[in-house]
Amino acid sequence: MNTNLRTIGFIGTGIMGKSMAGHLLKAGHPLLVYTRSANKANELLDQGAKWCSSPVELAKQAQVIITMIGYPKDVEEVYLGENGILKHAASGTIVIDMTTSSPELAARIALEAKKYQIGALDAPVTGGDIGARDAKLSILVGGDAATYESALPILQLMGINIGLLGPAGSGQHGKMCNQIVTASTMMGVCEGLLYAQTAGLDANQVLKVMSSGAASGVQLNTQGPKMVKGDFAPGFMAEHFLKDLSIAIGECERMKLHMPGLIQAKKLYTILLEQGMGREGFHALFKLYLNQQTH
Repeated sequence: MNTNLRTIGFIGTGIMGKSMAGHLLKAGHPLLVYTRSANKANELLDQGAKWCSSPVELAKQAQVIITMIGYPKDVEEVYLGENGILKHAASGTIVIDMTTSSPELAARIALEAKKYQIGALDAPVTGGDIGARDAKLSILVGGDAATYESALPILQLMGINIGLLGPAGSGQHGKMCNQIVTASTMMGVCEGLLYAQTAGLDANQVLKVMSSGAASGVQLNTQGPKMVKGDFAPGFMAEHFLKDLSIAIGECERMKLHMPGLIQAKKLYTILLEQGMGREGFHALFKLYLNQQTH
């Protein structure tokens, strides 16, 4: 048996987590999984993963623990609660939170982990369900260099563009940069496509020509065709994007930064959720633009 194949515990096997965990399993790592909705782990269990009934059970057996869960409150509970993984993992364990969460919380987790001689990284990702499926995620990492170097071979099984951005919390700050850019870009894609349709143009043909021009980019080229087609299935849910924007605004307020595009995006996504579209893809913002034209 290859002794470099560490036992990995993976908490959270949703839209992205399932694919990410699958890559670790395919690479030969013994894989333990826990998720609140047990049926979401069935595919991994069929491939040889072992189910754990709680984060505590998982923490006691894993050498590396990865979390990909929903909200900062969930992250705080899973790491710092009485039944959290830090109180039950062995010294020398590495914990990697790949959830998009609060930079302050990431720093707090790292500080607490150090008390237990546990290495901690915050490593949120970007690339959506397609990047997760193809193991081509970009991974923004915060933490100490030694822990990063130890964890890098595992991160490389899930992503292709990986960087240590600084101490604990830096990965989350980097993800906020990504979401700030994405927020205004999504508004631009919606407005460009709405203009094309209103002007009587073939939106798909417009997208084809724009795809190699100055406006080209991942959101235009990936989400644009889905918007035109009316396919709003979630690769990344709108409610999770609003969570990210709320974290970003909180950090901007703390740093006394005024971000008009970010503020407007949060307003629009708040309305989107109020209209019951929170669990659709974040590109469902286009539906809001269309609806607003009829009122």
